[in-house]
Formats: sequence, C-alpha cells, structure tokens
Amino acid sequence: MHISDILKKKETFWSCEVMPPEKGKNINELYSFLDSVINYSPSFVSVTYHQEELVYKKVNGKIKLKHPLRKKPGTVEICGALRARYNIETVPHLICGGFNKYETEGALIGLNFLGISNVLALRGDPQKKYLDNGKGELELLVDRKYRKFNPEKDGHRHASDLVEQIVNLKKGIYLNMVEKGEPAKFCVGVAGYPEKHHEAKDIKEDMQNLKIKIDKGACYIITQMFFDNDKYRGFVKTARDIGINVPILPGIKMLSSKKQLTLLPKIFQVSIPEDLKKEMEKYGDDTKKAEQIGIEYAVEQCKDLIKCRVPCLHFYTMNKKAQLEKVLKAVL
Repeated sequence: MHISDILKKKETFWSCEVMPPEKGKNINELYSFLDSVINYSPSFVSVTYHQEELVYKKVNGKIKLKHPLRKKPGTVEICGALRARYNIETVPHLICGGFNKYETEGALIGLNFLGISNVLALRGDPQKKYLDNGKGELELLVDRKYRKFNPEKDGHRHASDLVEQIVNLKKGIYLNMVEKGEPAKFCVGVAGYPEKHHEAKDIKEDMQNLKIKIDKGACYIITQMFFDNDKYRGFVKTARDIGINVPILPGIKMLSSKKQLTLLPKIFQVSIPEDLKKEMEKYGDDTKKAEQIGIEYAVEQCKDLIKCRVPCLHFYTMNKKAQLEKVLKAVL
C-alpha cells in the first residue's frame, strides 16, 4: 500500500526510521528492535541509506585517496527482509549523492520489480571524507572543500530533480527511451525542515524549495526532528499558506544523554528548548535519568501533536527499542 493511502485514514498512526546494521554485523539486532514494538502496529518503517565514504592518506605531504568505506550497506535488502518477516510497508531512502541518473533509474527499476512501491527521496549529506593518521585511526576532514555536496557526473544536485525522475517512471518515461514503458508504482516522500535547511538563506527560500518538490509530485513530507511543537505548527501553517497541501509528518527524537544537547544542534542544526536543557543538565551524566527525561518529554510532545490531529508520528530511533516502546505505551 502507498504511504499516501495509509495517511488518508483518520486516526493518528506512527512510523519509525531504522538503520542498516554496520558492516560485519547481522540483522538480528534490527529484528529484536522491531519485535519489541511490532504489536503497536507501525504504519511503515523507513530504512536509511548511507553513502560510501572515502579514506585518504598523506603521501609526500599531499592527501591522496586510499580506499572507499561503506559502513552500513543493505538498505534495499533490509526493506525486503522486513516486509517478508513483519508484513509491513517499508520505505527505502533514496539519495542523490553517489548515484548518476542512470544508476538511480536502475535502482528504481529493481525496487519496482521487488514490489517496493514507496521511497523517500533525499539529496543526502555531503560525502564524508577521512584522513588515515597512520595509527589505525580515522580523522574526519572538516575543511569546507571536503564538506561541500558534490553530485556525481550526470547525477542530481537537488532532491527535487530526484523526485522528478521517480515521477517520470510513474508515467512510464524512462531515460533514453523513445516510446513510453510500463509505469512504475511509486509513492514519493520528501524531507521538510521546521527550522529550515541549514544551506537555505532563510525560511522563505527553504519553503519554496520544498514546494518545488511537492509540485514535481512528492506525496508527503517527513520533517526533521524538532523539540518545540510550535515550530512544527508554524512550519505547517507556512506550508499551507504557500499551497503545500500534502500530509506533513512530524519527526520525533527521544533524547538519551546530556551530550546530545550540543551534538544534535551541531549535526542537525536544530534547537533544544531551555527547559529541556536545564532538566537534562540537572542530572549531569546520569544516563538512566537522561533517558527517562527524554521519554517523558517525547510523551508530552506526542500527546500534544495528537491533539493537533497530525497524520502520523514518525520516530527517529537509532535502532534503540527501550525508549520507543515506553513512549508508544504511553501515547497509543
């Protein structure tokens, strides 16, 4: 079933994002995670895709490529495994980085053959690059030239272009084909940013970019995590005011440590309310207390969102089951 059809139902549902296991590990940890929450009937599960990273080394004072590194492979295969095991809809992330448009088309054709009819179209982050310091350690190269998003040759620079290619396949329009082919059956989701994408100069520009994705055929929006529901409500109002009328799913993240108070804003450019900060800081490095505070805050956040009749609560889980299970038990 398409996610857009699931979201037409009236009551509030929930979904979650999971990650493939790291290379060298098996899928059992992911099964254990879903086994713990499957009885709460998730509407769908999205599975992240992780672009190949690059490792460099210094040779005669110059930085040269040493080898590629893929930490979390298997997105499509995991989607197939979860569908077979749990009989639920799965949504693979599809990104611009690392693919040209021909490789993207091949991936989409494969998904269509597998019967996976939902995808989340994302630009993706800039490719991570590391320097091998010769001591068995990798140092992230953070210089601006190493952190700029660069599409592949003949690849997509923007998620809106990726959406357009997917929607073309829905119309039977394939690359370099004169006649129309068999239409693919995709429902496309995209990302939205209640506090704007960090590369946009302002909210107005960011919302216009979002509208382009919707106008090109995206069916729903999943937001970046936020911790202030007023930011979500403001985001939805602005979207509606400029003619974006598709469902907008709020992204929920449960805090689990004091370290995240600085880490999440730095990585994801999101703000954390002062009252939540003070409560987390009050207990220092007490992990159990931090996790409990994260649960309690997420429960109240979700209850408030349900009153707003949101179409679906979407949880960013990092494959951690304990917090999610407790939140679901309290709000569903």
